[in-house]
Amino acid sequence: MFKIYYIESAQFNNFYRTLRNTYKVFSPFAKGSPGRETDYLYKNILEDEAFVFNSYRAIEPLKSFFTPALEKVTEYFRPDSATPVAAKTVVFGLKNCDIVGHKIQDFVFLEGVEVDVVYRLKRENTILISGDCADFKAVCHCLAWDIQPYPMAGFDINLSPLSDGYLVEVGSQKGEELIQEYKEYFIPAKETQLAGRRVKRDNLIERLKKHLLPQNLVSKDQVQKLVKDGYNLDTWRQFMSTCVECGGCNFICDTCHCFLLADKKEEQRNARFKLWDACLYANYARVAGGANPLKTRIQRLRFRYTKKFDFFVNNLGMPACCGCGRCIEVCPGKIDIREVLKDLAKKLKSGT
Repeated sequence: MFKIYYIESAQFNNFYRTLRNTYKVFSPFAKGSPGRETDYLYKNILEDEAFVFNSYRAIEPLKSFFTPALEKVTEYFRPDSATPVAAKTVVFGLKNCDIVGHKIQDFVFLEGVEVDVVYRLKRENTILISGDCADFKAVCHCLAWDIQPYPMAGFDINLSPLSDGYLVEVGSQKGEELIQEYKEYFIPAKETQLAGRRVKRDNLIERLKKHLLPQNLVSKDQVQKLVKDGYNLDTWRQFMSTCVECGGCNFICDTCHCFLLADKKEEQRNARFKLWDACLYANYARVAGGANPLKTRIQRLRFRYTKKFDFFVNNLGMPACCGCGRCIEVCPGKIDIREVLKDLAKKLKSGT
């Protein structure tokens, strides 16, 4: 059982700035005016800047730090060695939807037949500093997936904002080692501070429940049966009609993980690149002989849902959705994952 500490806001900014001496630090910043529905974007902190606590998840998914959209994988290997290298990194601003959703990435790249060595090195050299949600976006629906708006596991350090500072909960040995490295900034948390955190968390959950109640979202336990029993329903044709095959829902999703490998000649040698792929792309499933089991948009849209809500339930015991709502925001065709599942449930209930 790891400890919970407290740090004053001024001291936290000192800690935050000092980290840059040893680590590559990424943290969210507010895009536009602060307030409801402010967007948060990540940046590499290079200058003396005050820490920004993001009220909810950032635009970019956590996977961006471990499997970038385009990555030259050969650059991680030294010419005289087969040992990859990865920078020591700290990522602030993660939320529980990021943490839970990233279990899918770990399952794919660390627990398969082959371990992705570059991914593993990045994972080992990255410290994840998450934070409680202090608010939520209109598209947020984590509670529908039994995911709380505050992390309980999977983080190295978690921050809970109080009026004059932060509770700092340690979640791993890496997190404890970081605290001990900068122990002059931290003091043991008091019971009154822990009680204050409980009140803040409970209040946010009640607000989020009221927000979600009118949406009549389907239960997490229903989704596998919905996509299987609804395989031949016209739901897929209905929502496919506005899909433009941009792949945005795949790229912004923290659980989507498909990629391609490609070689490109650079001077006198070939470089190998890894780039994101999208199951909504027409050539996603095409094989060398030209056959394509997912020729139509209907098939590809349906595949996205069966992969999330059937394959991963069978293989990992959890659906590949964390309720972050990123795919809803990014879709130019206004395809809403919540509405697709509700439509399946409605049609299966009515027998249409």
